Amino acid sequence: MRSLSVIIITYNRPDDLLVLLRNLSAQEGAAELLEEVIIINNASTADYTPVTAFIAGFPYFRYHYSNENLGVARGRNLGISMATAPILVTIDDDAWFRDTDALRKIEAAFGNTFMQSNQAGVLCFKVLYASTQQMQVNAFPHKKFEQYKDKTWFLAPYFIGAGHAILKEVYEKAGIYPVDFFYGMEEYDLTYRVIQSGYTIAYNSDIVILHNESPLGRTPHVAKMKMLWINKSKVAYRYLSFPHFISTAVMWSLEFLKKTGWNWKEWARGWSEVLHIPRKETRQPLNAAARGYLKRVQARLWY
Repeated sequence: MRSLSVIIITYNRPDDLLVLLRNLSAQEGAAELLEEVIIINNASTADYTPVTAFIAGFPYFRYHYSNENLGVARGRNLGISMATAPILVTIDDDAWFRDTDALRKIEAAFGNTFMQSNQAGVLCFKVLYASTQQMQVNAFPHKKFEQYKDKTWFLAPYFIGAGHAILKEVYEKAGIYPVDFFYGMEEYDLTYRVIQSGYTIAYNSDIVILHNESPLGRTPHVAKMKMLWINKSKVAYRYLSFPHFISTAVMWSLEFLKKTGWNWKEWARGWSEVLHIPRKETRQPLNAAARGYLKRVQARLWY
């Protein structure tokens, strides 16, 4: 049996986090399976006293308060650097596992024939809205949702941050999350390096998390939408062809306008940053094997 490290990044959600921590502590075999649950508090101003009081009763909880908001990528990197188990599980602080045997399923999955025969180093979970029990489409690791939604196992073109597990050896070979990404698209950047390192990404619908996010989505924030646009453009420039970079930048600029109520002023500022990407970024184009994998799993690369 291989142990697990669970990494949670939290920011001003003590109530949601407490639900998740109780869920983890109630998992079958938690005491044996959990090497540690690492909680990175990203400079929250909310009161986390109920959280610290709860975790005091469990030896595997490790709580770290950061005086700086590290963002998603750097926060996860800190958790990764602290983790000691061979399997690292990441889950959002507003989500929890539906089933009490989820940790057992994660541990067993990495010994599964499908995972091993495909050299899968990343495992994606099924994500449902907690309020409706419906699948969260934007947390599904494939753009061809209708084609793949009912599959129990499949190889995916990318993974989703809300809930996944990655072998520690994968981080050691592929690297960690990009430190220049504060929010958004960090999974895509790591995805391409994982595939370039010879690993694949597997999805298993038997491992289910419930996400406490409204089916209507969160209200778009101008700064966050701009980070998504710029970061996705950076990823395309780093790993894909130049035409892919252009198409990604254009399509995401339109998405930015649509989601921000046609904010032309910030759109112009966003384009100023995007156009400087070729001057600042170093290209790391995917090799033939990685491109072949993305083609086989029907990845969408143009935006």
